Amino acid sequence: MFSGMPIAFALGVVAVGFMVLFMPAASLDTIAQNFYEELANVIILAIPLFILKGAAIGRSNAGRDLYSALHAWLHRIPGGLGVANTIACGLFAAMAGSSPATCSAIGSAGIPEMRARGYSPGFAAGIIAAGGTLGILLPPSVTMLLYAVAAEVSLGKLFLAGIGPGLLLMLLFAGYSMLRYSKEKRLALAEATATGKHSALLDEEHYTLRQKLKMIGWVAPFVTILAGVMIVLYAGWATPSETAGVGAVLALVVIGIMYGIWRPSKVMPIVSGTLKESTMLLMIVGMSLLYAYVMSYLHISQSAAAWIIGLNLSKWVLLAAILVFVVVLGFFLPPVSIILMTAPIVLPPLKAAGFDLIWFGVVMTIVMEMGLIHPPVGLNIFVIKTIAPDIPLSQIMWGTLPFVLLITLAVVLVCLFPGLVTWLPTAIMG
Repeated sequence: MFSGMPIAFALGVVAVGFMVLFMPAASLDTIAQNFYEELANVIILAIPLFILKGAAIGRSNAGRDLYSALHAWLHRIPGGLGVANTIACGLFAAMAGSSPATCSAIGSAGIPEMRARGYSPGFAAGIIAAGGTLGILLPPSVTMLLYAVAAEVSLGKLFLAGIGPGLLLMLLFAGYSMLRYSKEKRLALAEATATGKHSALLDEEHYTLRQKLKMIGWVAPFVTILAGVMIVLYAGWATPSETAGVGAVLALVVIGIMYGIWRPSKVMPIVSGTLKESTMLLMIVGMSLLYAYVMSYLHISQSAAAWIIGLNLSKWVLLAAILVFVVVLGFFLPPVSIILMTAPIVLPPLKAAGFDLIWFGVVMTIVMEMGLIHPPVGLNIFVIKTIAPDIPLSQIMWGTLPFVLLITLAVVLVCLFPGLVTWLPTAIMG
């Protein structure tokens, strides 16, 4: 990977190399069959369909409209603009299922608005970058879907398990936004008193009830799609893949009606973008599962797991070591690759130590959220830099650090109170 080779082919080269060196020659004849069989999983079909749904919503102005509606209703709350951005990121992340798409859609509207109203550039960038990380935690999440495949756990329970921690993170981010806003407003008042220089933070806005209701009308169809998809899935009326298909079709219909995105020239970028991203992800999935098959056949993963168990670490020390390992990998790899590469090694020891793999999947996902915003190579940091090129990269990084600490706090709370993760799936699905 450090040589610059794409992740999928790096995994494939290692897997085939070990097959040539250490497995029977006949095993090479089964590469295509194994690759196909690993991808011939109906749950994996949901990946391109969820991506299509996210691409359709991301290509429209739904993010801008969602942000505007929330700002209109929350502008009277201290730091309401930051709170509105946090909630908008959470809702859009749940609709689109993509962290970069959330950063781009909400940030392109939210960052200029916050800066125009006196928010510091680093603060504005940090809110959007952190809010975008919710895309891998709130359902429907492609990252969680792949974890469900790798860990062989219920996708429905895993999706439900992510809701509580997702709301917790939104609450922490919103609370910090209010505190930070209060601090910046006090400084602005002090400066205005001392120098007479008026900050936009001190301005007040007013919206009529008619304006607020009109804005809700533009957002309601997308929220309805999200609610409908979740109801259909958890009521048992459709499989995850069928649900993803329904969501994708409804998203295309809604953007066609509301934003006029129905002509082939406008739809084709959505389809081609979905095709490229889906192909990349499915290649990584197929190659990583081939890689896992070779590791299992050669007893590499079993031996590594047995060695870890043989260290006789306490269960919490074991968990802490694995999470630190995931944090380090987050410096270099995206969440999908981390899950597919580490699952064969870390899941057996954790299961032997008595951890619930659904609970661990949520904790691991929260930890991987740090990788999206912590320096030096957090993906969301560079997405923000792209949509706000005039904000120095150093300010963006400093702006995200408080949110890294808040995510760490969320991990601690989930470890201390596992019911935050397990209560909802147990209550709904048993």
